[in-house]
Amino acid sequence: MSKITEVDVIPFTFEVDDLSLGGGRAMGVSNVVYERGAKLKVMRYAVALRTDDGAQGKYVTHWVGTQSALGQTLMLAPNLLGRDPEHREAIYDDLKREARAYDHMGHGPLDIAIWDLYGRMKSTSVTSLLGGFRDRLPTYASTHHGQELPGGLDSIDAYVNFALDCKHRGMPAIKVHGWHDGNKRREAKLIIAIRDAIGSDMELMVDPACELRTYADALYVGRACDEAECLWYEDPYRDSSVSVIGQKMLRENLKTPLLTSEHIRGLEQKAAFALAGGCDMIHTDPEYDLGITGTMKIAHFGEAIGMDVQVHACGPAHRACVAAMRNTHFYELALVGPRMPNLIPPVYQCGYSDQIDGVAGDGTILVPSGPGLGVEYDWDFIEANKIAAHRFRL
Repeated sequence: MSKITEVDVIPFTFEVDDLSLGGGRAMGVSNVVYERGAKLKVMRYAVALRTDDGAQGKYVTHWVGTQSALGQTLMLAPNLLGRDPEHREAIYDDLKREARAYDHMGHGPLDIAIWDLYGRMKSTSVTSLLGGFRDRLPTYASTHHGQELPGGLDSIDAYVNFALDCKHRGMPAIKVHGWHDGNKRREAKLIIAIRDAIGSDMELMVDPACELRTYADALYVGRACDEAECLWYEDPYRDSSVSVIGQKMLRENLKTPLLTSEHIRGLEQKAAFALAGGCDMIHTDPEYDLGITGTMKIAHFGEAIGMDVQVHACGPAHRACVAAMRNTHFYELALVGPRMPNLIPPVYQCGYSDQIDGVAGDGTILVPSGPGLGVEYDWDFIEANKIAAHRFRL
């Protein structure tokens, strides 16, 4: 029996060229814009686990790398000390209880690091441990939001041109995040313009990211989704897609399948939401939904009731999960745009990439096959750019 004796949680920063917060004062969800010559400082954090027999497991956050999630990870991290990494179900259950009064966002990175540790202990990939049956994943471009400043996605034409670029790259689908002002008419025009440009042989999805102000606005834009024959309509308006009644009303009045539950955390609540009629498709994320353990529980629940599950965002843990799911469609390359890179930390020494140029000509992306998550991190970069180091010892 091995036991975890060391847990390190290291927040660090890196800079991304030609992106800024525009007029924003603090980084939030998807509020960056293209600004030539600007430099955007981004924070993420790394987790490293070590056992008494020398095994190691690591994970570096993508979307969940925020101060809010970091606080919860630090709260939960000491609970891993002395635990056997083979007992992932028991650890998952204990951490879930510990975070019951919070939103659970700091749980996922720890669970993912445990899976990486266990895969390396067994000299096999997490994908194989999950029963993964695909080594390449069909991948869609998930756009940055629109902006009012010149550059980037600053007009309907800019979106159309980017969608056509994605199609020319061989990508099978694109998902559009519109502007932050919630202008229903501009959003609807954007959807129709993109469909007219890309034709019927490329899937189109729409995610207002809860920026539409009212149910009526969501219904208006949803009808444009119906006209454009979108694959799904995601998180439409300012209920944050957590009101079952509101989502049921949309489902009753639209043809386009509704993808929600990104902001409902964990298996039990997503199951209740889906069974109450709040969605046509379930959203999950191994960073958000209590790790790989939580995400696969949600995927199997969806399979049991005949419902598709879509994995939110990107990362090596996300690829492993998607590779093991039958009832899913695409891997999400989030977020990208014209001259706008994905905010992925530059810490991979193995060629791993979630930038748009990492997608093959057939529109697929590779599932890492090495031990654990199958990626190797540049720990020297993380240590050189750390803003703190939280080290827990048995």
